[in-house]
Amino acid sequence: MNTITNTKVPKGPLAEKWSNYKASAKLVSPNNRKKFEVIVVGTGLAGASAAASLAEMGYNVKSFCFQDSARRAHSVAAQGGVNAAKNYKNDGDNIYRMFYDTIKGGDFRSREANTYRLAECSVNLIDQAVAQGVPFGREYGGYLRNRSFGGVQVSRTFYARGQTGQQLLLGSYQALLRQQNKGKVKLYSRHEMLDLVLIDGKARGIIARNLDTGEIERHAAHTVVLATGGFGKIYYLSTLAMGCNASAIWRAHKKGAYMANPSWTQIHPTCLPQSGEYQSKLTLMSESLRNDGRIWVPRAKNDTRAPGEIPEEERDYYLERKYPSFGNLAPRDIASRAAKEQIDLGKGIGPLKNAVYLDFSKALNEYGKDVIAERYGNLFTMYQKITGTDAYREPMKISPAAHFSMGGLWVDYELMTSIPGLFAIGEANFSDHGANRLGANSLLQACVDGYFVLPYTLQNYLANETEVPKPETDHPAFTEAEKNIHKQMQNFLNCKGKRTAEDFHKILGRELYDKCGLLRTKKGLEEAIQNIRRIRNEFKEDLMVPGNANEVNSELEKAGRVADYMELAELMCIDALQREESCGAHFRAEHQTEEGEAKRDDEKFCYSAAWEWTGNISAPNLKKEPLVFSTVTPTIRSYK
Repeated sequence: MNTITNTKVPKGPLAEKWSNYKASAKLVSPNNRKKFEVIVVGTGLAGASAAASLAEMGYNVKSFCFQDSARRAHSVAAQGGVNAAKNYKNDGDNIYRMFYDTIKGGDFRSREANTYRLAECSVNLIDQAVAQGVPFGREYGGYLRNRSFGGVQVSRTFYARGQTGQQLLLGSYQALLRQQNKGKVKLYSRHEMLDLVLIDGKARGIIARNLDTGEIERHAAHTVVLATGGFGKIYYLSTLAMGCNASAIWRAHKKGAYMANPSWTQIHPTCLPQSGEYQSKLTLMSESLRNDGRIWVPRAKNDTRAPGEIPEEERDYYLERKYPSFGNLAPRDIASRAAKEQIDLGKGIGPLKNAVYLDFSKALNEYGKDVIAERYGNLFTMYQKITGTDAYREPMKISPAAHFSMGGLWVDYELMTSIPGLFAIGEANFSDHGANRLGANSLLQACVDGYFVLPYTLQNYLANETEVPKPETDHPAFTEAEKNIHKQMQNFLNCKGKRTAEDFHKILGRELYDKCGLLRTKKGLEEAIQNIRRIRNEFKEDLMVPGNANEVNSELEKAGRVADYMELAELMCIDALQREESCGAHFRAEHQTEEGEAKRDDEKFCYSAAWEWTGNISAPNLKKEPLVFSTVTPTIRSYK
């Protein structure tokens, strides 16, 4: 049977589901918690908050990250803010409105119960963060300040200038170190998870590589939590750090965890444009800049004049023109597609004609430089350091770029994957955002999953495992997993080709961006699948990895990650090809309205696509989770 029905969503009215779940969930007594060992992979906001919370409850936690410090996790890069329905601006916000904005923003392609829980728990997060010392922006009288983000008409985003992710991560990081100091958390930095270990069908440990020594290590536990972030780096040029990868979730997928909606990746509209082939990363500028910045292009094609020389009547503020209700705060997918449309029409600006203007002149005249500097000062400083341009004097140049993964491991309401005992939280799972994530919901989901959801749901699972001893690492399942890892690494080293893993990654990324990025077509996706298979074969035959496995070897690390990307890329295209509709960030050219907007097909595609590994990457098994809406009615997603 290919329909997923056991999502574990509690019965009852939507607003009472989470309360009902917590009231009836099984508990583990304090004396029994100390018997359990939990592995948490990843130390970003999701992983650090989960590890700290579970350790605080009394569980023994092993926490892994491939960075040299837990605080270097990529959550620091989320700049603009975190959402919460506290209605501090008295502008009509509430939990239901935030839930509706989120589910509409995702084009009615997310699970209703999970999305409502996200909005419901948002109210508690701000108080938690303030108690940890997160320095949110404040009004003159001391009240916490809010601003707006794309896709909403209220101000619900709490922020710490342009470094909200970093400040929130410091809060969870200090909570994590507190538990490490108490002996409840053991931190393993510079360790990369290379495989998941299953015993009797349950997640019971991982194989990890010490990146400083090359040593392969076995780690056993009663349960495993993956908090390893998204896979937007598969496009090569993206807003993500170079180290971000998909290997942990992909290798869990190959052990039986379903991968849901892998083609739903977000292209962020507010990024610094590519300036040359030498680049390996693009820099994200916070979406919060769209509160006061106005986006425009010259009305004439191939206009080479400086922005200050182009009069108002010769400028096209295209978001304000096309979407008057939301203007420059249109959702990310719509803003990105609109920018690409203008660039493709020949109206792009900059040396490569691949950008649009983000102009603060009106806001500077209205509020003054001091106010704008208070709101976005570090972002303006960062822009000047990178580009050499003073954005107080002339507009920023921005461009769409690969950013966030809405797809990820399929999880039920408890955030458990299709493998018993394996949980996925934060961007590693698929559950809350549907086909497009609204800005400032990323930090929210990571914190909510780690602080408020997993401590209940993981305990509900462990309550049935109190008599199960932790497996020994000499179990045959560990031996077999380690053997396979050694074999893969030796294959990379023995290849003796002429091209680096990074070279292959660049080619793969361009293929994906062109054919499975902002705009997709049936023909393009079919071509991409064939090209990806060819690239994958070339990778196996012509890869060059210097050095050996028993030392620091970043090229060996890259080879493993790119090998996983080669397989995930094909599944992304297969997923995009089978979904004959446009929704959110997934835009199929064959399925659009007369006005060029996304055209959904609720009759045929109102489901989440969960793919099962069959051993053949080209023939995955599709399982469908029907999306049932008891409270909202899917409507045409309009921001006009």
